[in-house]
Amino acid sequence: MAEFVLGIDIGTASSKAVMASLGGDVIAVEVVEHETQRPRPGWVEQDADAVWWADVCALSRRMTTRFPAASIGAVCVSGIGPTALVAGADGAPLRPAVLYGVDTRAVGQAAALSSLLGEDEVLARCGSRLSSQSAGPKLAWIRENEPDVWARTRYFFMANGYVVYRLTGEYVLDHHSANQAQPLYDRVRGEWIPEWADAVAPGLALPSLRWPTDIAGEVTAEAAAATGLREGTPVAVGTIDAWAEAESVDVRRPGDVMIMYGSTMFFIAVTSSPVAHPQLWGTVGQHPGLHTLAGGMASSGSITGWFRDLTGGRPYPELLAEAAAVPAGSDGLLALPYFDGERTPFADPDARGVLAGLSLRHGAGHVYRALLEATAFGVRHNLAEFAAAGVEAERVVAVGGGTQGDLWTGIVSSAAGVTQEVPAVTVGAAYGDAKFAAVAIGAAARDDAWNGGGVTVAPDPADAAVYDRLFPLYRELHERTVEVQHVLARGGVGGGG
Repeated sequence: MAEFVLGIDIGTASSKAVMASLGGDVIAVEVVEHETQRPRPGWVEQDADAVWWADVCALSRRMTTRFPAASIGAVCVSGIGPTALVAGADGAPLRPAVLYGVDTRAVGQAAALSSLLGEDEVLARCGSRLSSQSAGPKLAWIRENEPDVWARTRYFFMANGYVVYRLTGEYVLDHHSANQAQPLYDRVRGEWIPEWADAVAPGLALPSLRWPTDIAGEVTAEAAAATGLREGTPVAVGTIDAWAEAESVDVRRPGDVMIMYGSTMFFIAVTSSPVAHPQLWGTVGQHPGLHTLAGGMASSGSITGWFRDLTGGRPYPELLAEAAAVPAGSDGLLALPYFDGERTPFADPDARGVLAGLSLRHGAGHVYRALLEATAFGVRHNLAEFAAAGVEAERVVAVGGGTQGDLWTGIVSSAAGVTQEVPAVTVGAAYGDAKFAAVAIGAAARDDAWNGGGVTVAPDPADAAVYDRLFPLYRELHERTVEVQHVLARGGVGGGG
């Protein structure tokens, strides 16, 4: 008899599984780490079999050694996205998956498609302008640069779609993920755009469209042998990780905003109707009738990881303690967080990080705090664009690994002028997947709130006053250095770029 539901999320640096009761209690959590390849500047890839499928198999087997497979009523998988994975007639990947906006190889294809289809028309039909975040230009890049691969391409997958295919043999994709395959999907009509699909990916059969809580199929005998799951277990369609995480913290009402603290910073605002903004991403939500406006910074937690490695792998608690001892404003140190380019509120793959105001009195704590403050100013910049689109944050929920401890969230609240809720359960998108699975089999209702309690983080008035004075300088620092950033990013002075 079914007692549990299993949610699995495939992330940038690791994958996580959550076993939950049918009422939403977290019963067990398992994590596996994996590698992400950066074979060339601007290229970010993952091996779908060695990472996505291998992680799902490993995590499923860990769970089924702890709990009888027969006790799992359904499974659901989410993953990083939008991604572009192409596969042959047998469903086997033909090359590594091209990842989301951190992979910037297809900016030329995005520009060419915008010119061909009309920038404003794409924004109106798809909800977003084409950029490095869009999956459509990534497919066009593969077609133009790897014609031998494209000639053998029969399937197009995102992470959740590929795992569903391996588990059930069904070729499906959820509406939200499809919406991030701009310019292939019309978010107003809720369907593929055949004439634009022919312009981007001629001859490619696109997957059937479903919603995350729809049942895609059942675990096959072959998949059961690989994962330890029971043959016949229902598999929900799932979606992109950030929207599964939004589900995990009950962000699904107009005025709700989620800030996700991870390797990258991500924002989802729920709206009552479709909203389009040239610098942000308008999409359908995780349920029928739900609309969202989203944005994402290209680097945030990845910057703190870079600095930790640069300082000899010092423990995060040690670095955080030093940063907490530094006053707001980092004693005159100001940083820009564009270490990996930027996605929103401006699409610029050649933007780069800057550290201004350095002196001999500054130490590791100053630099670490300045980097946290840089990401906080990025949050403020993005939320200002949300407000410009008419989307005000009435309830802000903070999620992700960066919410552990109160320094980073406190800096963001003070810099951005928002009070954040940090829910009681912060295990991430896999918990949202577990809820999707429960809804799919009728064990839970869409409007059930699984995740209550937690704490709130309010702005510190004194720190907020400092950040109000610094934010205009943050913006000016970018404006005054952007051309230098571009020259250095493009190798204009030698040295590789």
